[in-house]
Amino acid sequence: MFKKILIANRGEIAVRVIKACQEMDISTVAVYSEADRKSLHVQLADEAFCIGPPPAVESYLHMERIIQTAHQAGAEAIHPGYGFLAENAEFARLCEKENIVFIGPNSKALRLVGDKVRSRQTMEKAGVPIIPGMKAIPKEFSEFESEARKIGYPVMIKASAGGGGKGMRIVHSPKDLKYALEAGMREAKSAFGDESVYLEKYIEEPRHVEFQILADNHGQVVHLFERECSIQRRHQKIVEETPSQALNPELRTLMGETAKKVVQVSGYNNAGTVEFLLDKDKNFYFLEVNARLQVEHPVTELTTGVDLVRQQILIASGEKLPFQQEELSQRGHSIECRIYAEDPLNNFLPSSGKVLFLKEPKGPGVRHDCGIYSGSNVPIYYDPILAKLIVWAEDRTAACQRMVNALDDYVILGIKTTIDFLKEVIAHPQFTAGKTTTSFIEKNFPGWQGRTKTEESLRLALIASAFDNFSQAYSSVNKGAVRKEVYSPWQALGNWRIGGKR
Repeated sequence: MFKKILIANRGEIAVRVIKACQEMDISTVAVYSEADRKSLHVQLADEAFCIGPPPAVESYLHMERIIQTAHQAGAEAIHPGYGFLAENAEFARLCEKENIVFIGPNSKALRLVGDKVRSRQTMEKAGVPIIPGMKAIPKEFSEFESEARKIGYPVMIKASAGGGGKGMRIVHSPKDLKYALEAGMREAKSAFGDESVYLEKYIEEPRHVEFQILADNHGQVVHLFERECSIQRRHQKIVEETPSQALNPELRTLMGETAKKVVQVSGYNNAGTVEFLLDKDKNFYFLEVNARLQVEHPVTELTTGVDLVRQQILIASGEKLPFQQEELSQRGHSIECRIYAEDPLNNFLPSSGKVLFLKEPKGPGVRHDCGIYSGSNVPIYYDPILAKLIVWAEDRTAACQRMVNALDDYVILGIKTTIDFLKEVIAHPQFTAGKTTTSFIEKNFPGWQGRTKTEESLRLALIASAFDNFSQAYSSVNKGAVRKEVYSPWQALGNWRIGGKR
């Protein structure tokens, strides 16, 4: 087993991995950009290293600097989290070359499934149903034009090197293709360091259903059932749940076995997710493999009792999976809401600044994976996800009610968030009835304007603002290795003392 792991990420996923390592008695190394110097993952890790300026390309996407830091810290393995370098085959290859274990798939499999176009080619040969679309990355715009005509509008532009909705665009007519391609390529380059995009047919109003898989280094593959991820805004998932209301036992078994086949023909190992689109006639199509830990992994953990981060680490260390497919089952229902630093009343634009006040929801069946604290700063440079709120209950009706109650009890002040918006999504009659498709938000919440702040929210805002008027003294930190600094909530109060005269 590893003695020390470097986490090549930030925010709530870095915190999640650090906590798993702490439970396994593994020392942790955090890396951070200059913008994240006071971040929670830096506070929680045993060691922390600054790896560059705020832009991701100069820090969290800087492969050589991260490898160098791992050597400097004596880390035996690197956990990439999700996003950034998590699906970068070259980074995985560099880790292998430098004798550092990459906690994820091997570089060969990652190169295959991480390249969405090549993986489509492989799946088609293996008899896995795929969405009509490109089987190669075009070099000229004319090739995109020709393929779009052949596929038929509307078409979907997708990044070849990553997921999470980055680089994705729907194009309804030829006149919009060039602009959408340029925008999608810019976004893909910024998010993944690779501007390659491709086209596939846009299937209207499908369900987005994915299967969690685990594959060890000894040939054993299992799936841990499905997650329904149809509630999306701008192609980004915002609510996930399991089990899916769209699947019966027979379809669940068929899709699960297909997901395992996808993994087996790819030579894949470690954790991953096989994504499908399910049309209104219950036909399913392979979408892609997300070759990493998913943002929505907690709902699977709560219904199966399997710690996926722990399993990732065990697999990477060479251990066999401790269970067979027939030993796995689901119990109850789980829902996750992603909490974003976005302003729903201003076209969901990112919101940055200081978190003046945080009140976490608590209670039976409530889990909160979080990367912020009262007094922390939310920078402008990265994905705006702050936290994930997850609930579990014996059935879906109870889970929906528990989520609404938890969102009611959730307060973040100082920046704009999506909490109120999510509350209305979960409480919507179509959602509670399980009638969800990828167009749910577009159809049911066009131009959402929300509700007026309650008197209690305003009172809390005034209290938080009063605290913020104090100046906060914080010692400067060198760029090199930083030993763990224990954050004290008293620091958020600024200059203070007990008794006596100042």
